[in-house]
Amino acid sequence: MGAKEEWQVSCRDIASRRRDLTVFVSQGHIVINVPPGEAAVLTPLEVGRLRAALREAVVAASDTEM
Repeated sequence: MGAKEEWQVSCRDIASRRRDLTVFVSQGHIVINVPPGEAAVLTPLEVGRLRAALREAVVAASDTEM
């Protein structure tokens, strides 16, 4: 198994505190770790970053299946 790839996406929780979403690949699955017990509030730019992280994670997960 290769190095664990992980992507961080900045966001805010419902109380406007800075938080991070973490996207990573585990055994060919995409995992999104959100702030514990909170909702993640994203700006349009942050949504774009999340989309990019998910796209990269899908490519990484596909590479592990081969």
